[in-house]
Amino acid sequence: MERRKLLALSTAMLALAPLRALHAQSTTKPFTSEQLDQMLAPIALYPDALLAQTLMAAGYPLEVVDAARWSKANPNLKGDAAVAAVKDKSWDVSVKSLTAFPQVLKMMNDQLDWTQKIGDAMIAQQKDVAESVQRLRAKAAAAGNLKSTPQQKVTTQAAGGSSTIVIEPANPDVVYVPYYNPAWAYGPWPYPAYPPPYYPPPPNYGAALMTGMMFGVGMAAGAAMFGGWNWNHGNTYVNVNRATSISANNFNASHYANGTWSHDATHRDGVPYRDPGLQQKYGQNRPGSAERDQYRGQQFQNELRGGQAGQRDGAARSNVEQRAGAERTGGTQVMRGSGEARSSGAGRSDAFSGVDRGQQVNREADRGRSYGGGGRSFGGGGRGGRR
Repeated sequence: MERRKLLALSTAMLALAPLRALHAQSTTKPFTSEQLDQMLAPIALYPDALLAQTLMAAGYPLEVVDAARWSKANPNLKGDAAVAAVKDKSWDVSVKSLTAFPQVLKMMNDQLDWTQKIGDAMIAQQKDVAESVQRLRAKAAAAGNLKSTPQQKVTTQAAGGSSTIVIEPANPDVVYVPYYNPAWAYGPWPYPAYPPPYYPPPPNYGAALMTGMMFGVGMAAGAAMFGGWNWNHGNTYVNVNRATSISANNFNASHYANGTWSHDATHRDGVPYRDPGLQQKYGQNRPGSAERDQYRGQQFQNELRGGQAGQRDGAARSNVEQRAGAERTGGTQVMRGSGEARSSGAGRSDAFSGVDRGQQVNREADRGRSYGGGGRSFGGGGRGGRR
């Protein structure tokens, strides 16, 4: 009798083992409301579609870097013209859409730590993100700092006993990117331990912004807007037809059931997820993946956690970009390993040097690009990756 009890107990423990393992892998605490408000303060007053697409793209930081470099190399292309020029790139459609707004890409590239955090929040806590945005918009409205202007239309919509604040372009075909100091926009900030960051507008964007909301030149980018918010359910949606036209032949419409957005891990490129549970969900816990992901993302993580993202020494960035530009199509000259990606002038490494392309190496070799030694380069702004 006793043996049968012990046997039954052992069987039950074995059956519960996978559940215990899964629980152990999801121990990372979610972002708190205070942390979400802090992170989202710089962009919560964006028009709904631009906000949605910015948060979608933040989940793919390496592709954001590529797109920012492409945008910098093509300064005369903006709005829908820029999006049309990158339609055959391998980037996610959200990243492609942001080429319409070089200033947004520059901010995300300069503030990579922040970019990765808002991307992780969007992937794991989309409903909490939506609530944070509405909380911040309500604060701005209560402070008298969120109103309709010639650039944007602000409306309040009631549904289910609650109200939501919707921000849309005044002209659907022309989109303006607002810049504002969160310390002004939201009135007295309620979380002294979590002060919101302020990312000033880029050079030549307009007059210096001390207080108030600032708009630069409007972008003819109506065709680039494919995303939006279902505020009542706390999730984003995708206009599949418009996204397909943006992304030409490499948009996977079947990934978005009923037009509901979800993170596409094929564009993550090995950047580790904040939550170990997400690492398992999106396949970063497969045999051998830990070593590959560590090699891909180690320098990325080191630079971000060093707290200096977006404030790199100018000479170091210049040297890295010059070496990146030395890559030649056809693989005749390739950066190899992380050692050669170090800046000789400042003694620092580019955030993404030595990032392993993993399983895509063979495919990219067939396309005429060599990635010897696991090195990753950014010459010409493109990666020559997925097609």
